[in-house]
Order: sequence, then C-alpha cells, then structure tokens
Amino acid sequence: MRVKLLAVSDEVVPWIHSAQLVERCGDVDIILGCGDLPSEYLEYITTMLGKPCFYVRGNHDQAQGHRPEGCVNLDLRAQRWGKLQLAGLEGGPLYKPGAPLQYSQNDQWLRAIWLACKVFPRRACRRRRVDIVISHAPLYGIHDGSDPAHIGFAAFNWLARLLRPRLWLHGHQHRSYAPLQPRETRLGETLIVNVHPYRILELSL
Repeated sequence: MRVKLLAVSDEVVPWIHSAQLVERCGDVDIILGCGDLPSEYLEYITTMLGKPCFYVRGNHDQAQGHRPEGCVNLDLRAQRWGKLQLAGLEGGPLYKPGAPLQYSQNDQWLRAIWLACKVFPRRACRRRRVDIVISHAPLYGIHDGSDPAHIGFAAFNWLARLLRPRLWLHGHQHRSYAPLQPRETRLGETLIVNVHPYRILELSL
C-alpha cells in the first residue's frame, strides 16, 4: 500500500490555487505545508481535495491571527494519521532580533530536544518509527544557504539521526536562490526533500 502526498511551501502556485488542482491531484491522500504560505491557500487545497492537511509556520507567517481552518499545526507535536507518524518544527533562523517565528540555533536545539522527548514514548509503546518530519527551515549544510537568513539548523541534523524518519520535508530555501542545488539528499535512512514550491511524493506503508 502506498500513500500519496502533496507538500507545499513558500510560494502560491497558480495551478494549485485553481480548478486544475482536483484534475492533477485528486488522488492525493494527505497535504503537508512547510510554511510561509497564506492560510487561505492551505484552506483551499484541503477543501478542494477533501483530504487532511498538516502544516508548520515559516518565518514570514504571522505569529498571531488567522490560522488555516481545517488544518493541523504540527509544531512540536507528534501526530498519528492512519498508519503514518508525523512530527513538525516551525520557524526560520534568527536574523532580525525580536522577529516572530525566528529562532537561534540554541532555541531550536531546545525545541528539537522537546520534540524528541514527545516522540520517544510513542515509539517505545508502539515500536514505530517516525515516518515524516516537516519543518520550514532546512537542516544545517543540507539544502540551506550561507547567509544568516537561510542557514539550516544543526539541531535538525541531530534529530534526523535520532528519529530516523523516512522523509524530512522542508521549504524556506527557494529554488531560485541556488538553482543547481539538489532537491533531495539522503542522510542515513532519511530522505530530505526541499519541497519549494511543491512536491508530489509517494511513500509505501
């Protein structure tokens, strides 16, 4: 059995925000949002496809205010959907002091450890691995940039090695920033994917 997922981040894709969505993605099973997207965009996708949507917020999302209705915020959560175990971490690297949804490396270390503590009891009880982790920012040295606004989080590398998810999906690093940069990289057992602006992927159960 396979599950088909639509992952989106950072940019509204015209054909996704139109009637073509159902024609091209009607067989998608789950929607995953990796941040910096209008709430209305995620609401449109999940409403038109009639499928569940899980998301994290990016550094350009509003810290407060309207949240996408019918969608589940995965930040610092371990969530089961069907046979899949999901987890998520929001935000981007800190480059404007005081800005919402921006985290220092130390901040994200604490958040990653907190998430790991939530995940491990579930793994022990169910003897299951985490299948998918979604984040906005990339891992350190994997699909990231050299500038302070786009450098990845080292804590994510640690968490990926610890949890060994099958997929780690992120956004933040737009394809135009580094056109020759690979979109997929394997770290141990984990396939790390930059989903900007969207990716359609399949995962066997």
